[in-house]
Amino acid sequence: MKLKPVALLVFLSSTLALVSCETTTQPGTVGVERKQVLLLSSGEVNKSASLAYEQMMKKAAGKDALDRDAAQVARVKGIAQRLTPATAVFRPEAPRWAWEVHVITSGDVNAWCMPGGKMAVYTGLIEKLKVTDDELAAVMGHEIAHALREHGRERASQAYAQAIGLTVIGTALGLGGSEMQLAQIVTDVTLTLPNSREHEIEADRIGVELAARAGFDPRAAVTLWQKMGQAGGGAPPQFLSTHPSPQNRARDLGEYAARVMPLYEAARAR
Repeated sequence: MKLKPVALLVFLSSTLALVSCETTTQPGTVGVERKQVLLLSSGEVNKSASLAYEQMMKKAAGKDALDRDAAQVARVKGIAQRLTPATAVFRPEAPRWAWEVHVITSGDVNAWCMPGGKMAVYTGLIEKLKVTDDELAAVMGHEIAHALREHGRERASQAYAQAIGLTVIGTALGLGGSEMQLAQIVTDVTLTLPNSREHEIEADRIGVELAARAGFDPRAAVTLWQKMGQAGGGAPPQFLSTHPSPQNRARDLGEYAARVMPLYEAARAR
């Protein structure tokens, strides 16, 4: 007996919700414990990320935009070396990842960390915002948190689940290849947007704890995102954005920075 398309969708949604529902990190002091649906393995996602990172660094080197300023590179690598041991609180194996960080010459105010610990910081972030070490640690800790929580793997799993559902439902409806390709493109565009509000909040909270444990003032996260907001100009209302509103973000960061202040004070005393 064949299931109708709607029944197929319900069946797939129910089945996928039961697959690999876990949390990728320990809660830490900030208490991030959300369960995640992860259909793809860390190994395959990290391998893909590593290959992509290598290609991006080669491209940057080809443009003479890779690690041009020795002082900036030393500064960024020094902060990373303090942050990465603190990742053990959230994932005991994380300090043993093949961490890598480079500085890319670009006017973009940006930094990122791929799955598995492959990082980049853009000179625009350093120079345009005139970040302090504490603020740079805040943004790097935030990006590292995305990798620890495997937000990239989670979003890839969501896209994979959608692709499975579209294939099955498309077959049931008798859709042609071009129609299915268009549906897949729409799904990819929808799910490959910047990190969701939920992911950003998690990365904010874990990031302040990483910074505090590494001996960086977690309160700098507030001034950092204030600078980010000023650099980015006006922002849409929170309900129209995948990111928290600047006001709500600053309030949440301030609250969690206060929560981890004892960790910062203990790190500074060592």
